[in-house]
Amino acid sequence: MHSGDAMGVVAANLKVIEAVGAALEGTGKPFVAPAGTLVLWSGGITGRPGTEDDVVEAGPLAESENAVIALARRGVRASVIRLAPVVHSYLDARGFTPTLIAIARAKGVAGYVGDGANRWPAVHTLDAARLFRLALESAPAGARWHGVAEEGVSFREFGTAIGRNLGLPAASITPRDAAAHFGFLGMFAAADNPASSALTRQLLGWEPVQPGLIADLDQGHYFA
Repeated sequence: MHSGDAMGVVAANLKVIEAVGAALEGTGKPFVAPAGTLVLWSGGITGRPGTEDDVVEAGPLAESENAVIALARRGVRASVIRLAPVVHSYLDARGFTPTLIAIARAKGVAGYVGDGANRWPAVHTLDAARLFRLALESAPAGARWHGVAEEGVSFREFGTAIGRNLGLPAASITPRDAAAHFGFLGMFAAADNPASSALTRQLLGWEPVQPGLIADLDQGHYFA
């Protein structure tokens, strides 16, 4: 993936949001759209857990999210769920986790950038699905929620678990070599993106119950 692909995805998302908004305008009906906690990292919110109250005003990752929130002013009960970058489970065939596993297999090493202390949030697919249901049922217009079960798993721990399950070593990749090793994921591999879901849990009554990322990896289904 390169910047042109990303811009095409953003443009397509905006068209879909506008079409949905036009269809639902003035009805008060719910519209819950997925977004990502990486929007906070892209907006410079790092070094602390991002919250549901954090807003990024501009930037490619923020455009779709802000377009959905704007529908609240048009009579749509619109809200956004910022999903953790790692949405994991036996249902995950094309997300970041299988991509990183494929890279490790191809390179013969499970990599992490630098010391790998940067953190990625994670959530199980089934917990995320339940959050979407709760938001459809009761989320107020204009709300942002966090689909985050684990506030931040270190990328080193993530990579080490992948290597352990593949029987491969885990090793540090220099920032200079990240793009060559991780491909399009090189721009995100060193991102420190811890995120809290405290408000989501409090206000929607959501409580994740499924296995965490490392426990899910160790179940083996990703490596069958």
